[in-house]
Formats: sequence, structure tokens, C-alpha cells
Amino acid sequence: MTPIHAPFDRWDPAPLSELATMFSNLDCHWWVAGGFAIELAVGRPFRSHDDIDVLLLRRDQLAAQQALAGWQWWAADPPGSLRPWTSGEALPHGVHDIWCRPGPDDPWRIQIMLDESHGQDWVSRRAPRVRRPISTLGMTSAAGIPFLAPDVQLFYKARAPRPKDEADFDMVLPLLTKRQRRWLVDAITKTYGPHPWTKRLEA
Repeated sequence: MTPIHAPFDRWDPAPLSELATMFSNLDCHWWVAGGFAIELAVGRPFRSHDDIDVLLLRRDQLAAQQALAGWQWWAADPPGSLRPWTSGEALPHGVHDIWCRPGPDDPWRIQIMLDESHGQDWVSRRAPRVRRPISTLGMTSAAGIPFLAPDVQLFYKARAPRPKDEADFDMVLPLLTKRQRRWLVDAITKTYGPHPWTKRLEA
């Protein structure tokens, strides 16, 4: 299908409470991801956000259409272009992002991110040898909102850290357990090679 270009501007991220209401009844795993996941790990907001991300396993991707019934869903296929994601369509490997908004004149509200799995394991789409049990992939906030564990979120941010990623790293680093630090160092080293974060993680 030829991509249909849609405007990439006009974001108005859905608040966490609204997002939790829409996704809480799904019969599958889901996690708040991105910068909001780091803030949930820290326990308080500390910076602004351009969007809000929800992570689903690819095998559960159609749950997004269930949670956001009546919305518009646009897949980044290929990356850099958006095209409508049709009802019931299974997005293939290589398509990881879906932008969602209530209607054509509304701003984007939620970005869905798809990740891979094998059996009971989460598998990194960037390095298939980086994996861990799905049961350890996330945590739950005091308000009952599931979010991506900070070591996993930092692993993705480590690919090409932007100023906001560095800020997230600085804020959550003191809260990482020894086990999280070890896992993150190993995942970063396997995937990206030498990295300025590893020395601080090992300190």
C-alpha cells in the first residue's frame, strides 16, 4: 500500500489517567513507555513531553484497536511516513510505531509501540539476543499503572541519546538496582558496543 502522508505536528499527549482507563480492560500485557515510564519510575514528573507511548507485544497488537475503538490509527510504514492501519490488519515485523488520534481534525494523542516476543520472553527488536522474561519487563506505579522497567527503557534510549534522554538517565540512575544496572550494561554492550553510560552504571 502506498503511504498516505499525514501531518506530523499537533500532538496533545493523553494524560496518564485517561490512558490507563482506555487500556486497563485489555486481556494482555501493556506498559507506558518512553519518558513517562522514567517519570513513573522516579515517582514524579520532572520534564515536559511531546507525546506519550504505550508498548504492546506484536502478538497483542490488535488490542490497541480494541482499546482505541473509533479512533484513527496510522502506522509508520515505512518509517518516516504514515498510512492508515486498517481494522484487523496484522502489522509485519519492521513496523513498530502507530500514531493514534480520535478523529482527522484532532491532534495525535497516543503512540503505540510494538515489540517482539518468543514464548514467555520479550525479545529486543534491535538485538534478538537481548531478551528477558515478559514477567520482568515492567513495573506498576502506586496508582496501578503498568510501565516499562527503567533499565529496559534506558536500553532503548541508549542508542542515540538526546538531551531529554540524558536527563532521564540522570534522574533514574540513582534508583536502579544492582541487578538492573548489570542487565543494562550487558544489553548496551551487546547491542551498541562501548557507551558513555556504562562507566556510570558500573560505578
